[in-house]
Amino acid sequence: MSDFFPPDLPRLRILETWAEVMLREIRQRIAEAERKEAATRPVRTRPEGPTWILGYLRRGGQPVADSVHLGGCHLASGHTRPLDRDQAREALTTGGIRACDICRPDSELGILD
Repeated sequence: MSDFFPPDLPRLRILETWAEVMLREIRQRIAEAERKEAATRPVRTRPEGPTWILGYLRRGGQPVADSVHLGGCHLASGHTRPLDRDQAREALTTGGIRACDICRPDSELGILD
């Protein structure tokens, strides 16, 4: 490969400049291609879900309210019920139901411990 390049500095500098120009052009074309691909790629939207959910546990075969979670919390049990903001606040303040220690719905609701 070293036989390909000229031995003198002026021509090597010309090749260096040409390579920089070509690299800039290639990067611009890559950016254009990425923008076009991103524009045609389908956008996945998350399904609208409840902002807060009430998780239930089973005790003696009966569902018992256990904890309040943010809607996207993966720690919520399989048995849940959607809550609106007021219901979640009431469950945490007067309902005796705990807030999830991970997603912290009480912080989102502005309830201080």
